[in-house]
Parts: sequence; C-alpha cells; structure tokens
Amino acid sequence: MTGLRLATLNLLHGVSLRTGQTREDDLRAAVRELAPDVLGLQEADFRQDRSGGVEQVRAAAEELGAAGWRFVPSLVGTPGLTRTWRPATDEDSAGPAPAYGIGLVSRWPVVRWAELRFAAAPFRLPLLVPAHPRPRLMPVPDEPRSAVAAVVQTPYGRVSVVTAHLSFVPGYNVRQLARVARWARAELPAPRVLLGDFNLPGPLPRRVTGWESLARVATYPSYRPRVQFDHVLGDGLGGWRADVVQAPSLPVSDHTGLVVTLRRP
Repeated sequence: MTGLRLATLNLLHGVSLRTGQTREDDLRAAVRELAPDVLGLQEADFRQDRSGGVEQVRAAAEELGAAGWRFVPSLVGTPGLTRTWRPATDEDSAGPAPAYGIGLVSRWPVVRWAELRFAAAPFRLPLLVPAHPRPRLMPVPDEPRSAVAAVVQTPYGRVSVVTAHLSFVPGYNVRQLARVARWARAELPAPRVLLGDFNLPGPLPRRVTGWESLARVATYPSYRPRVQFDHVLGDGLGGWRADVVQAPSLPVSDHTGLVVTLRRP
C-alpha cells in the first residue's frame, strides 16, 4: 500500500492558549508533530508585529523541507475587532506589507497553483474570541476569505489539493463552500481533496458539496473538542481511501490539527 499524509490547521496566528504568547518555536513544533506531505494552513500571519514578524507559511515550509508552498493573503493589515485593514488583491501576495491569510505547503513538487477570493460579509456577529486567561464573547467583523489550490506531483501520481478558510457568517459560508467545490471540479484534475476550516459543523460540508467526508472527528475547541469545524473532503478519489485519521492537540491554536492518510493499492 502507498500513502499520502494530508493535514490542515487553523493556526490562530500561532498563539498558544496555555501561555497567550506567539512563538515561532511553537509553530514549528506543531508542524513537526503533524508531519504531513501536504499541509493547509488558515489564519496565518505574514510579517505581523504580534507574531514576531515571522512569515508563518514560509516557516512551516522550511520545517517540512517542502518543495512547494504559497501564502495567499486575505487582508492587508492586522485583523481585529475594529477594521483597520483592507482586502488583499493578487498583487499583495508578494508582500512586503503585513498581511494575514491562508497557505498551502507541499513536500512534493507543485505543477500548478490556483486561487479564489471572497468578499467579507458586511456586518458583525458575536463570537467566542480566544483570550488569556479565558475566551470572551465579542462582536467580530467578518473578513475576506480565500482558497488556494495546488496540483501536486506525488510519487503515486498527481493529486489536486485545495485549502480554504470560510466565513463564520451562516449562509455566507455555505455559498462559499459550494462555490469552492464547483471551482475545484471545473479547474482541477481528479483526484481532488478539499481541506480547511469551513466554519460549518459535522456533516454539513458533505451535504453542501456532495464530496466524500474523509474525517469525522471533533476539532474545536482544542482543549475540549466538541464540534468539527475543520474538514477533509474527497472527490473523484478512484481507489484512494482514508486509512488513518487523527486530530492532535498542538502547541498553538484553539483548533486541533486534522490529519488524514490516504492510501490506495
């Protein structure tokens, strides 16, 4: 049997819930523990003061010795309870301004990249916000959202992998997920895997997309997981099957990681 280890992690910009600090060493330790072949990251910082100026997707790629990686900013500036940022454009992907978004990292060569962007919902919703020493309920503005895809040349053939971080606003996240799935089918060859933080619980992503759910495990909050917001979906998998599913608690974030190993004869 051959295997492909896929992982997704909402980084929460690398914050440790235990200490309230953001350290590059903790980020790298989390990536080492996941040890994936392909890694999707959400809520990743790029040259932000709050995370020590680290390019977090680049750091993850370095830790894995990755052959290919890409950071896709969703916004330029620093996300927060007041809107001091602007939506990112394709021209912002190369920096140098502080930004925040998602990333995809691959140990194997990437044949092709693709990106998709969504505007933010125009209102706030009350959310449980991570804070030290305990979370707080606060009104939070939505942010622009994005997806990034890679056609990866693995030792077992080409596999298309997409990661996305979707809105927490009900209805918006459903429409975004349906759009990502349609886009992936139209633009990317099978087999396809879609992973990330969809802000949708349990079986909803499978129902919205019609794709196969490859992991059914609670991922939030990391200290006592009760709900699944992080997902791995498959489409056109052929003989590939999910063999091992893990949701490890890590040194960073309020989400667990989510790891799926795909195997085929």
